[in-house]
Parts: sequence; structure tokens; C-alpha cells
Amino acid sequence: MKDFKTVYFFLRLPIAVSLAGHGLVRLPKLHAFSEWMVKTMEKSAIPDAMIIPFSYFLPVAEAVIGILLLAGFKSKLTIYSGLTLMSILILGSCSIENWTAIESQLLHSAYLAGLFWFFSRHADHNTSDTKALV
Repeated sequence: MKDFKTVYFFLRLPIAVSLAGHGLVRLPKLHAFSEWMVKTMEKSAIPDAMIIPFSYFLPVAEAVIGILLLAGFKSKLTIYSGLTLMSILILGSCSIENWTAIESQLLHSAYLAGLFWFFSRHADHNTSDTKALV
């Protein structure tokens, strides 16, 4: 693909903005977000000792993954990180039977998987463009 960098940028742009946006809007109100998450997860079997640190980690992880996707830095690793984060979120949502949240998390996961497929398919051609992004 002749214009891979441009196409790949615009394919990763929506998911990058979504993840970065989720994280960046929560960072200034991190304590309030943590309290909300702990309250939301109170019916879960997951102990608060795990939820509290994760509630502080989540916005940072979302922002970092989103920014790295936007920059196209270490695409393969960044997409794997995004898929791992989505899997953890899905597990938490399942634990409180929040099926609506799972739909959004699955949509993010599917988008990341599609992005990975596109990236991997192009990487198979061993172009210099892709080598710079891996």
C-alpha cells in the first residue's frame, strides 16, 4: 500500500481519540473517579483492595494507550495493551452485570482487533513504513 502511513493514521485516529479522551477527562478529577468506580463496583466480588488501585491506574492507562496510538508508537504492543485493558474492563463489567458497558468495551475491542489485522496484514509485506511503526 503506497500511502500506508496516512491510511493507518486515519484508521487509528478514532480509537486513539476515544481512549485518550476517556483518560484525559478523568485525570483532573482522579479521586472523584476512583470513588465513583469503587461505589459502582461495590456489588462485585472483586475486592476493594484491587479496585482502588485500578481506578487510579485506568485513566492513566487509557490516556497513555490513546496517545501512543495517536503517535503510532510501537503499534503492535500498544494495540495488545489496549486489548488487554478492554478485557480487564469487560471482566469488571461482567462482575456487576453491566451489560451496556460491555457492549461499548466489545466495540472498542473489535475496533482494536480490526486495526491490528490491518497493521499485521501490511506488516507481512515487510515495507519500510511498517518497520518504523513496529
